[in-house]
Order: sequence, then structure tokens, then C-alpha cells
Amino acid sequence: MKVAIDAMGGDFAPEAIVVGAIEAVSEHEDIRVILVGDEKRINEFFKGRRYPSDRISIYHTTSVVEMNDSLSSAIRGKKNSSIYKTIDLVKDQQADAAVSAGHSGVVMATSLFVLGKLQHVERPVIATLMPSLTGHFLLADVGANVDCKPENLLEFAQMGNAYYEAIFDTASARIALLSIGEEDTKGNELTKKAFKYLKNANINFIGNIEGKDIFSGNADVVICDGFVGNVVLKTSEGLAETILKMLKMEIANSTIGRLGYLMIKPSIKGFRAKMDYSDYGGAPLLGINGTCIISHGRSSARAIKNAIRVASETARKKVHEIIENNLIKAKGIS
Repeated sequence: MKVAIDAMGGDFAPEAIVVGAIEAVSEHEDIRVILVGDEKRINEFFKGRRYPSDRISIYHTTSVVEMNDSLSSAIRGKKNSSIYKTIDLVKDQQADAAVSAGHSGVVMATSLFVLGKLQHVERPVIATLMPSLTGHFLLADVGANVDCKPENLLEFAQMGNAYYEAIFDTASARIALLSIGEEDTKGNELTKKAFKYLKNANINFIGNIEGKDIFSGNADVVICDGFVGNVVLKTSEGLAETILKMLKMEIANSTIGRLGYLMIKPSIKGFRAKMDYSDYGGAPLLGINGTCIISHGRSSARAIKNAIRVASETARKKVHEIIENNLIKAKGIS
């Protein structure tokens, strides 16, 4: 599979992107990478590194989207930007998937503008994997749609269900609706109406789930609007970092704590690894006519390597086609 990646997007670009690409092609023989961006700057980070050069190429661009650029100026005024060209390579079938750790709003808007929505999708959704006690779960939406209708949440569930089942080879993903109580009478008007849609849909809907239970492993896919999902995502990231910092402070303030740390150090490393977003690489934008992975702005080389892997797997399994076929069946379209 050939993955195009925005080499100029992210806080640590282009170095983290280049190193991540090298690690990806070194670990996966079936992956090829196209680095999109300033060729001169990209080449600086290949010096002294050994890698399969026949599986990494560079597509030179002269423009970069800045974080303060508006969506319209980025899409219409910077068609030679690394973000635009990365996605354009997928449209032109020169790449099977796109990855960017750049401006997430621009990545999403450009994907919609260049690739378009799937025929029966009203609103694409950003879905991200998060850790749980039993492994992981998919949270959708995490920021693409802050104002939603009940039927949008049903569509998010159908798309999230298709993605989860395709990627993890499971026949019946457990779908839950994030609310303030387990009862169907709890929540705001959006969640109460969405509950009825989900209950009558041809999916394995297990009901409402409260915020305290989403990490329990009881649900495989958790559905919410993008405003709530983004708050959950960023609160979770901040909480994990804060817990580790508090733990370090407590250990540093006690002689017994410092001695005990030597014994529990492997466990702390394991906890950190489970909570590290870089393991998951990035979030797929579901509902577009192609494959696009939106990575964290602070993505490390490890995160980029995993984003390339996720993009390759998503494209290989043709998840966008599975989503479209599932929606056709769900909506009874002949």
C-alpha cells in the first residue's frame, strides 16, 4: 500500500515525519511512503540514516498551511500546500491513503473538498481509538461535528461499527451512546432522541453509557457529538499526564517512595504505554470517499509510524467501501 503523508504538518515536522516514515517502511515490507513537502528540508533528516530508499519518495511542494490560516484561504489559496497535495494524491490514485498531523480542521475540510463525501453520508466523523481495561474502544465523534441531530449520531454509530468490525475482524461490535445516565430517559433532547434511533437500528446497540464507564471495556464503540467527544478526548489526555506527574511528585517527596519506584518502574512504564496516543497513530476520518488519517499535532516519530500503519490497513480493507455498502443496506437503498 502507498501512503502519502504531509511531511510539514505537526509540531515536530519534518523530522518526526521523516523518522516515522523510515520506521514504517523498515517494519512493514508492503508499505511505501510519499513524503509531501519541502524537498530540501525533508532531505536534511535522511542524512546518516539507513532505510529502504526504494520505498520512500518525496513530492515537492512550496507551501505550508499555518495554524492561523482560515479554512477558505488554506483550501482555495494554498492548493500547493503539503496538506492539499497529500490528499490530492489519493484523489489522483497515486496514493491509497493520506496522513497529516497538521491543522486538523484544514485536513478535514480539504478531504471533503478534494475527495468528497460518500454518497449516502450526511456528515463525516472523526473516530479515535482510546484505551480501556480490556484493550481499546472507538470514540466518535471527537471534533468534526459540534452541533448534531439525532440521525447524525445514528450515522456515526453505523460508520463506527463498520470501521471497528473491519479493522478488528469482529462480527458484532458493541455500540453505546454516551449520556449522563444508563436509562433511556436520561440525557438531553439529542441523546434521548438518538437513543430511539439507535435502539431500532440493525446494530448491536447496548444502550447508554456514562462517562465513568467508557474505559471499562463494556463497549467497543462509544457515540457522541463532536463537542462532547473532543472534551472527553482532551480531558483524558490531560488526566493521564497529570496522574503520572502527581505520582512522580509523590515518589520524589519520599525516601520510601523512591525505593519503591525501582520495584514498580516496569508497571509505570506499562501504564504510560497504554495511555500513550502514539500507539494509536491517528484518527480516521470516516464518511469520505477515500482514506485519511488525522494525527495528533504533537505526534512523535512513533506516532507517525503507527499512523502510516493504520492508514495502510484502513485502505487495504477498503473501509470506505464497507461503510458505503452498510449505509445502503441500513437505509434500504436499492
